[in-house]
Amino acid sequence: QVQLVESGGGLVQPGGSLRLSCAASGSIFSINAMAWYRQAPGKQREVVAAITGGGSTNYADSVKGRFTIFRGNAKNTVSLQMNSLKPEDTAVYYCNLDGWAGREYTRSWGPGTQVTVSS
Repeated sequence: QVQLVESGGGLVQPGGSLRLSCAASGSIFSINAMAWYRQAPGKQREVVAAITGGGSTNYADSVKGRFTIFRGNAKNTVSLQMNSLKPEDTAVYYCNLDGWAGREYTRSWGPGTQVTVSS
């Protein structure tokens, strides 16, 4: 079993910044990638940013140049630095882990954290 817990969401004004963090725990053997997804009301969940076990990163076009995904100092943690936030960034943000728990492949999700960008 793998557990993910997100933190750092909240209310911020347009143009502001927030940092989300995700900590993974449990019987993690290896990680292929960790990622941040988001889901706005009435919309499908979409990938925002991802980082592979080797450190390669990818971003959605809508957040390139504004968001940065990086590994935390603690093991099995990942953070998302969000700058120049826009109202359209408002969503529930979910942490995702793609990897192996023991010999079992796992694709695990956190419960989500709300990010609201509004004046």
